[in-house]
Amino acid sequence: MRITELRKKIGRTDLYIPDLHIEHGKIHGLTGPNGCGKTTLLKLIIGITQPDSGTIDLEGLRPTDITMTSQRPYLMHASVYDNIVYPLKIRGVKIDTGEIDSLLTRTGLMPLKQQYAGSLSSGERQKLSFLRAIIFHPSMILIDETLSNLDPESEALFRDIILERRDQDGSTWLIVSHQFDKMNSIFDETHYMEKGRIIR
Repeated sequence: MRITELRKKIGRTDLYIPDLHIEHGKIHGLTGPNGCGKTTLLKLIIGITQPDSGTIDLEGLRPTDITMTSQRPYLMHASVYDNIVYPLKIRGVKIDTGEIDSLLTRTGLMPLKQQYAGSLSSGERQKLSFLRAIIFHPSMILIDETLSNLDPESEALFRDIILERRDQDGSTWLIVSHQFDKMNSIFDETHYMEKGRIIR
């Protein structure tokens, strides 16, 4: 993905990225202080927000190839299972119950499979949001602080899953994280933002 002369002003955020290449098949870290434009950039990439000017070249990716998770995920008013299979249903992808059960088991959500998603704790909601994002094997995954409320064991597990998916699918990851010391080990490249600019 190549970003060129991208501009977006929202409130106090004045985003300007003259040139940024998110190389395919790599795990990219995106860090910087609150309010510097990290979430705005992710919303522009996935199309939730439209730029004032500039271009985002997805280099052949379709919008349905990209997914995004947020720190406060929106969950459907349905069961854990129904939330996970929703991306498969809308894309017409065959539901692999074995893969779903395996992911639920690995993340400790298997006993909650038929539970109402709205009743989950914040950590469980983030786990579910992550699984829902990866279940259809997207080409690009944008993570906006989704892993911030997890216990250390779960953090380690999700780092392992991210590495596995990158290696298996050749997927591209752009991960916003304030827990740089914990996530840095899996980043192939790191981009630091400040005041709406990529400074390194």
